[in-house]
Amino acid sequence: MNPRIKIINNNISQYRDAIVNHPLYKSLKSTDHISVMMQYHVYAVWDFMSLLKAMQDKLTCTRSPWKPIGDNKVRRLINSIVLEEESDLDEEGNPSSHFEMYIEAMKECGAQTKKIEKFISKIDKNLISSGTTEIDNFLKSTFAIIDTDEIHKIAAAFTFGREDLIPDMFTSIVEDLNAENKLNKFVYYLERHIELDGGEHGPLAFQLISDLCGEDEQKWKDVEETAITCLIAREKLWDAILEAINGLKD
Repeated sequence: MNPRIKIINNNISQYRDAIVNHPLYKSLKSTDHISVMMQYHVYAVWDFMSLLKAMQDKLTCTRSPWKPIGDNKVRRLINSIVLEEESDLDEEGNPSSHFEMYIEAMKECGAQTKKIEKFISKIDKNLISSGTTEIDNFLKSTFAIIDTDEIHKIAAAFTFGREDLIPDMFTSIVEDLNAENKLNKFVYYLERHIELDGGEHGPLAFQLISDLCGEDEQKWKDVEETAITCLIAREKLWDAILEAINGLKD
């Protein structure tokens, strides 16, 4: 790993720790709590894909007539991540994006999906609104980075604001709450994401950051600042989910 990545990881550790050790996880005591959490978190799953497609659009050729652009290794790196994120195999071996897997997991555990489905059907790049202030603030943070059109910043948001922020403890809690088999699809989603992020995608993303920044000190500074911005936005989203769960009637 590039020494500069290690420095950034060290400098952002307090922000990352605030998410990994967030009290949200210990508040998840029932499938109803998981449902509430998923109804917020699904938007983070969606904008994760938006970051990925923004990177693919800038680092590979996605239009016709085709021509080879950019670095060969970077193209392969991006397309390999897209392959798994946009067309992975679900628990039954059927092709599915991770976002679609998440929607199916929501339905299985009884979480409402009408809101996110309406959001997707009416999505407009100039008006990205879920109707919930806390979710919209999170999405605005992400798309402000995408709108910079600066690929190193977009890659930083993708790399350091990833779904691997969900700790192993969270997966264990979900598994423990799966007594009625209402969370099988969600358990699969979590395990698959952790497998990919820990196995291939994480190291590939760090390599991409190194390739994009090179020896440019300003770009490395931008990457760290972007990472912190994303982590703070994620913590605020987690705060909102915790507040919503605490507001449920017993």
